[in-house]
Amino acid sequence: MGDVLAIILKRLALGVVTLLVISVLIFSAVEMLPGDVAEAVLGQSATPENVAAMREKLGLDQPAPVRYLSWLSGAVTGDFGVSLTSDERVAEKIGPRLVSTLFLATYAAVIAVPLAIVLGVLVALLRNTVFDRVANVLTLTSISSPEFFLGYILILYLAVKAPLFPAIASLSKDMSLPELLHRTFLPALTMVLVVTAHMMRMTRAAIINLLASPYIEMARLKGAPAWKVIVRHALPNAWAPIINVVALNLAYLITGVVLVEVVFVYPGIGQLLVDAVSKRDFPVVQAVCLIFAATFILLNLAADIGAILTNPRLRHPK
Repeated sequence: MGDVLAIILKRLALGVVTLLVISVLIFSAVEMLPGDVAEAVLGQSATPENVAAMREKLGLDQPAPVRYLSWLSGAVTGDFGVSLTSDERVAEKIGPRLVSTLFLATYAAVIAVPLAIVLGVLVALLRNTVFDRVANVLTLTSISSPEFFLGYILILYLAVKAPLFPAIASLSKDMSLPELLHRTFLPALTMVLVVTAHMMRMTRAAIINLLASPYIEMARLKGAPAWKVIVRHALPNAWAPIINVVALNLAYLITGVVLVEVVFVYPGIGQLLVDAVSKRDFPVVQAVCLIFAATFILLNLAADIGAILTNPRLRHPK
């Protein structure tokens, strides 16, 4: 148990260092953008006195390292500053949008994860059959198609030609859960199509890789049926790579929703990021990018911990 705890603490420390490096990159990238933030906020008709006052208000008259440390110390406590366009606290502005994105990601994950694992087991069980070939073609097509392209195809066939679902995910606070699920089905389905294909192929590859193991051959020689060999013998030992790919795709569901939210005008954090970039609202841009990075790192850490707990060779390294 001590070895496992030491490995987890080491991965956690590495994640903190990685997030610190990413925060430097985010701040530096915003600093290197052309133009003056104060002038962009005030417009072209601003006087030099107004620009100077705005720069002082935003802290732009201070050196970059001082501003970075101030921003980082505030971000650690959840204070990302004030939005330049609405004078609203960035944390308050992001909060409802983040909840909406988490709901959409959870909606897609509840469908995609069990579906991908079941399909992965089936195609491994029926490998080299027509079902396996058709599944490979469909998954490759889904992986190769950009999210916005899949979204527009779904809008064309499920919202325009057959008006089953709304093309725009307009939400309100007084919606019931069934109505909310109905209105957000198309963006969730778009994300499901992308991540299910990847998870299914990785599950299939992990199981087929284990089918050549000696203990699998022994189970077959004992007369165990093919489904039992895969489900009871191969699948438990394939959990480590499956957990890794599931965690990576869950990270994508949260951090890669920008295009999907823009296509369906979904009021999530991805749409907020696009609006903030177009309006040069840099405190919001920095906060959203840092949240995306932290989410990706945390889910990768969860994948590492899951792989360690399900793989004895990782729990007891030589």
